[in-house]
Amino acid sequence: MTTTRFAPSPTGYLHVGNLRTALFNFLITRKAGGTFILRIDDTDPERSKEEYVDAIKQDLEWLGITWDKVERQSTRLDRYAEVADQLRGMDRFYECFETPTELDLKRKKQLNMGKPPVYDRSALALTDAQKDALRAERPSHWRFKLDQTRIEWTDGILGDTSIDAASVSDPVLIRGDGQVLYTLASVCDDTDMGVTHVVRGADHVTNTATQIQMIQAIGGTVPSFAHHSLLTGPQGEALSKRLGTLALRDLRDAGVHPMAILSHLARLGSSDPIEVRMDMDELVAGFDLSHFGTAPTKFDVEDLYPLTAKVLQSTDLADVAGPIADLGVPADMADAFWSVTRDNIRTLHDLAGWWDVMQNGADPVVDEEDRDFVVQAMAMLPDAPFDDTTWGTWTTAVKAETGRKGKGLFMPLRKALTGQSHGPDMGRLLPLLQNIKPVV
Repeated sequence: MTTTRFAPSPTGYLHVGNLRTALFNFLITRKAGGTFILRIDDTDPERSKEEYVDAIKQDLEWLGITWDKVERQSTRLDRYAEVADQLRGMDRFYECFETPTELDLKRKKQLNMGKPPVYDRSALALTDAQKDALRAERPSHWRFKLDQTRIEWTDGILGDTSIDAASVSDPVLIRGDGQVLYTLASVCDDTDMGVTHVVRGADHVTNTATQIQMIQAIGGTVPSFAHHSLLTGPQGEALSKRLGTLALRDLRDAGVHPMAILSHLARLGSSDPIEVRMDMDELVAGFDLSHFGTAPTKFDVEDLYPLTAKVLQSTDLADVAGPIADLGVPADMADAFWSVTRDNIRTLHDLAGWWDVMQNGADPVVDEEDRDFVVQAMAMLPDAPFDDTTWGTWTTAVKAETGRKGKGLFMPLRKALTGQSHGPDMGRLLPLLQNIKPVV
């Protein structure tokens, strides 16, 4: 059975970059009828906050990404200690004492000599007496000892992939302050929880190589790995999770529809066209990981707004009745209000502007060359209430009286009534106008 996981750190809000990883794992799991695990990577007690755990869950629920179980890495520290002892017993885990400054100096020397900045394993040559002396003066950290062979796997997106372990530093798994790091915790969890597929960003390729050796060392089954391209900004610039406009809750506050985000990210970077889907089942059915490429993928938040508009155009009144009622639109007007406005909004936030036009009237916009015409036409407008025939009857009479036709007839009247040069069909909008401001 397919089992995947999404393992966010509760040190901030979810953004589109890590949502893409969550979505890919979720979609392949649902397509296979498997198990999707939400695994909270909270081994860092200083930076992990419960408010972010709650926020992560809220954001995923808003998007309709549901999980089958929740795991907390902070509850598994004893298990990580067991695996660390197992690796020590196999001589695959060794204690190191270099400070960050010393390691930085080593890296600079190697680079100056034209060598890769790989840890030199000098800690392996320390005697017991030297280790005791160092322990007395500084904290130690622990590294996994890689077999310096070529590590190979068939990647679900990159294809056949290999990394020479001799070109990679032995990874630090436990810090000097005792904190268990991502690599050890992730390997233990993936093994114990039966994770069969791991989909993540291309920046994790080197991690994958070391994790394959670790999983094999502790007797686990290596999952299938796939590394998707990284998102960049519209000009190819790097995205940062600290870039607030890309946080999911900020997109939600801006009125972006969940299905616009999901439809976009489920196809962005693939050979398939980006098309709006109205529910998760459609997304699941159309998702194919093999269709994704390896090149960096440009993401522009502005692309989400036309997609949101398309979703709203196909949305029934029942699904937006709450926001419409919150505006103060009477229940007996809600259907007509939504029917008229749904094709003329980017997000639901735009409804407030149209309701204000209908309820309070718009400030007329009149070009100077049209002023006399508009004043004459407005004097011919029948008294309210208006119906579906009012616009046609009125403009026909105005045309006969003034000789104006086409855009020269209709555009000045639209701008005078709505203050805008575009919007809903005026024949349907006019009956909803409860107040019309005079042209002065």
